[in-house]
Parts: sequence; structure tokens; C-alpha cells
Amino acid sequence: EVQLVESGGGLVQAGGSLRLSCAASGFTFDDYAIGWVRQAPGKGREGVSCISNSDGSTNYADSVKGRFTISSDNAKNTVYLQMNSLKPEDTAVYYCAADFGMQLVPPGLYSTYDYWGQGTQVTVSS
Repeated sequence: EVQLVESGGGLVQAGGSLRLSCAASGFTFDDYAIGWVRQAPGKGREGVSCISNSDGSTNYADSVKGRFTISSDNAKNTVYLQMNSLKPEDTAVYYCAADFGMQLVPPGLYSTYDYWGQGTQVTVSS
């Protein structure tokens, strides 16, 4: 059974930081690229970041570059999203997603992910 379980969401003040975690199980971790996709209230989904668990390469949406950092711990089958300098516009449900093939998924092509977690709420107050 493939499972992606997000954690670490919560309520923070603008300018604060938060770290999200995605624990993966049920598949060979190194064979997938894993990313984060978010959906703000009343908005469509937006690809945020992706990391290849085979070579460690990463990408980011322009809206989060310089503020967010994605990383992975292959020994723990876990991907993290460190979010700094948070803005109210970052408020969204954040989903962890996995794509088979070991290739990075561009932020604009999040619909190609094969598996999705249930999401974790991030709320940034002004």
C-alpha cells in the first residue's frame, strides 16, 4: 500500500517559519520524485517544489524561491519543506505527492504526480 502522510502544518504569524514533513511508505523511495503542491482557499492547485530522491536535484515555484527549501532523508523515507519568511498568501492546504520515474516534476505540471497525500493546513496570519 502506497502511503504519503503529511505533518507539521499549523498557524503562524507572517514572517515566521514552519517545517512540513512527508513520510512515504509502500514503494521504493529512491525510484520516485516527491514534491509539494498547495491549494489556497478558493484557488486552484499550485506546484510548490519537487526533489528527486535519486540524485537530489530540486525545483521551486517562483513564488517561493529564496524562502522555501525542500530536502529529503532517504534513510527515513521522508521529504521536508522548510518554509521561512511566510506570507499570508502562503496560506493553503499543502499536499505531498510522488511521481514514479525519478525525474523532477515542474511546478506547472503537478497533475502528473502518481500518488497524493491527504494534505496539511498551513495558515499564516497578518
